[in-house]
Amino acid sequence: MRNSCLILATIAMAGMLAMPASAQTSTSPTGPAFSWRFFTTDLDKDPSRDVQMQMQLHLPNRQGNGFHSHNGDQWEVVVEGEITFTVKGQPPKVLKAGEFVYIPRGTIHRNENKSNAPTRAIELLIKDKGKPQTIPDAAP
Repeated sequence: MRNSCLILATIAMAGMLAMPASAQTSTSPTGPAFSWRFFTTDLDKDPSRDVQMQMQLHLPNRQGNGFHSHNGDQWEVVVEGEITFTVKGQPPKVLKAGEFVYIPRGTIHRNENKSNAPTRAIELLIKDKGKPQTIPDAAP
């Protein structure tokens, strides 16, 4: 599993280095997180699902994303900084650079940057084609 994490981080970092500088930074960030999508492609031998990889930038001192779930399985690896990852109803976990989490389909969760520095995380999602990526949690 650790090798998978390292491979994912290596691919993502290579993609980030290949992006133009204008795509890597934002001059007027708003909201809890910003995404740079590297790709979305069909899942080989399963036309009902897509594979998506993106980088999330979480800025410090901003509210994290709300509780939500996904129409598919997600893997997230922190490549810089730290993220407070919480599955609804469970104690939060702090994930530091090099650590990752697997988030099964339908798991209600959220991410927050409670540190004083920006955090970058790479997300790999295998989701249902034609369905929204994120489903907000309707329960209070």
